[in-house]
Amino acid sequence: MKSEPGTYSWDDLVRDGRTVWDGVRNPEARNHLAGMARGDLALFYHSGDGKAVVGVAKVVRESFPDPKADDPKWLAVELAPVKPLARPVSLAEIKRQRGLAGIPLVKRARLSVMPLDAKAFAAILALGETRLPA
Repeated sequence: MKSEPGTYSWDDLVRDGRTVWDGVRNPEARNHLAGMARGDLALFYHSGDGKAVVGVAKVVRESFPDPKADDPKWLAVELAPVKPLARPVSLAEIKRQRGLAGIPLVKRARLSVMPLDAKAFAAILALGETRLPA
């Protein structure tokens, strides 16, 4: 999940406790929202000036029609913070990792919502020196 820190940051999510992830207007990103299930984990990425993975969030409400959209085809989910990364992982660092060269963040960087397999998720957590609670 990507957001400009000036628009909605990790600190905003922590302060709010949960948020509606809305405003997605790319069909591919919308389809990724539709595939999210309650309890799924997501990496929170600061785009723009930050360009780093900074935290782990959890889907607390599966996709539903985006309340800010006029068309019900656009979707939103609700997220809650799980844990900040002990050390942010920059996009440059991710790009230097051979095992992460093919992830959507590298290949399709403009998408605001993208899938990530378990191996890549774990690799980014390891780079961020972060372990999740069991």
